[in-house]
Amino acid sequence: MNNNNNIFIAFISVVATIGGFLFGFDSGVINGTVDGLQQAFNSQSIGTGFNVSSMLLGCAIGAFFAGRLADKFGRRALLLVAAVFFIISAWGSGIATSSVEFIVYRILGGLAVGAASVMAPAYISEIAPAEYRGRLTTIQQVAIILGLFMAFVSNYLLAQQAGLSTEILWLGFEAWRWMFWIELIPAVLFFVMLFFIPESPRFLVANGQTDLAKQVLCKLYGVDVGTKKLSEIEASLDADHKPQLSDLLDKKTQKIRKIVWIGIGLAVFQQMVGINVVFYYGAVLWQAAGFAESEALLINIISGAVSVTALVITISVIDRIGRKPLLKWGSIGMSVTLGMLVVAFTNADTASNGDLILGDWGTLALVSANAYVFFFNMSWGPVMWVMLGEMFPNQIRGSGLAVSGVAQWGSNFIITMTFTMLLGSIGLAGAYGFYTICAILSVFFVIYYVYETKGLELEDMAG
Repeated sequence: MNNNNNIFIAFISVVATIGGFLFGFDSGVINGTVDGLQQAFNSQSIGTGFNVSSMLLGCAIGAFFAGRLADKFGRRALLLVAAVFFIISAWGSGIATSSVEFIVYRILGGLAVGAASVMAPAYISEIAPAEYRGRLTTIQQVAIILGLFMAFVSNYLLAQQAGLSTEILWLGFEAWRWMFWIELIPAVLFFVMLFFIPESPRFLVANGQTDLAKQVLCKLYGVDVGTKKLSEIEASLDADHKPQLSDLLDKKTQKIRKIVWIGIGLAVFQQMVGINVVFYYGAVLWQAAGFAESEALLINIISGAVSVTALVITISVIDRIGRKPLLKWGSIGMSVTLGMLVVAFTNADTASNGDLILGDWGTLALVSANAYVFFFNMSWGPVMWVMLGEMFPNQIRGSGLAVSGVAQWGSNFIITMTFTMLLGSIGLAGAYGFYTICAILSVFFVIYYVYETKGLELEDMAG
C-alpha cells in the first residue's frame, strides 16, 4: 500500500473520531453548568437527576436506530445526521428557557452521542486494513477522553472569564450558556469534514452500488488490492437479501446467534465494572472517602492523565498482541484493584456526617483507584469498541451494533442511576464490592466466550 493511501485512511479515521470527541464533550459539558441551570430554571435537580439519565436513554435509542438505519442509508449518512443533532443540541441547550425545553435538546444530543458511539468505530473498521484496524479504532476512545477533558477546560476558562458560570459573559448571555455553544465549533467542523470522506465500501456493495464501492476501494488500497477486496466483500455478503434484524437469529434453531450474545456481554461488562462512577461521580466519590473538594478535583485530573497513558499503550500494542489478551489482563487487573479499594473502604472509619475517614488506608485507595482506571483504559475502554466494530459478519454488523449499543447505554444508565442509591444504602465498600464481582465474572467471560479478531479481514468474520 502506498503512503497516499495510508494518509487518506488516517484522514478518514480522524474525521470519524470527531464524533467520539463530541461524545466526550457532550457528556462532560454538563458538569460546569449545574449552577446556571438551577438558577435559570429554578430547579434543584436539573443537573443531577433526569437530565443526565434522559441523555443516556437518548444514547441507547440513538445507538439502536443508528445501527439499523445505517444498513439502509449508509454509515456516513448516519454520521451526518448525528452531526446535525449535535449542532441542534449545542445551540438549543444554551438558548433553552425552561427545563422541559432543555431536556428535549439534551435528548437530541443523546441520540447523536449514541449514533456516533457505534457508527464511528464500525465505519473505521470497514475502511481500515486489518493489520492496523485496531490502532485506528482505538483512537475513538482517545477522542472521547480528550472531549471530556476539553469540556472541563472550556467550562473552567469561561467561568473564570465571567467570574461565575451564572454571570453575564458575552452578548448579554451567561457563561453557562456559552459552555454549550462552544460545542458548536467541533460539531460544525464534524459536519463539514464528513463531506470529504467516502461512504463505507461494504455498505455500498450490500446496497448494489458496486461501481462506486470499487472506486472507493481502489482509492483506499490501490487498483489490484481494491479489486480483490471487492470480490471478497461480494462473496461474504449473502446477496439474496439486504441486512435485516432477523439475521441475528440462527437460521436452523431460530435462537439468537452466539456472536450477538458475546457482543451484548462485552457491552454490559464494560459498564458493570463501574467505570462511569469515576467519570460522573469522581468528586462525589472522593469527597465521600474523606478528601476535600480541591483534592477530589485534583484526583480527577490525575485519573484523566492515567487514562490517556493507558490508551497510548493500547494503541501501540493492540494489533501486535491482539484483543483477547488485553481484555483478559484488564479484567484481572480491575478485579485486583477494585478488591483493594473494597479493603480500604471497609477498614476506614466513619465520620459523624457519614463520610469515610480513610486515614492510613488513603494511599491504598488512591493508588488502587488510579490503577483500576489504568487497567480499564488499556483494555475494556477501547477494546470493546474495537471488537464491536469488527467482530460481526458483514450481513449483521448494523443489527449487531444496534443491539450491543442498546445494551451498553442501558447498562450505563443503570450504573449511573444506582450509584447514589448504593452509596446511601450499602456504602462505598458495598458498591465497589458489586463492581469487583462483575470484574471477576468478566475474566471468565473473556476466557470462555471471546475469540480473537486480530489480523482477520472483516469478510472472514464467521460469527
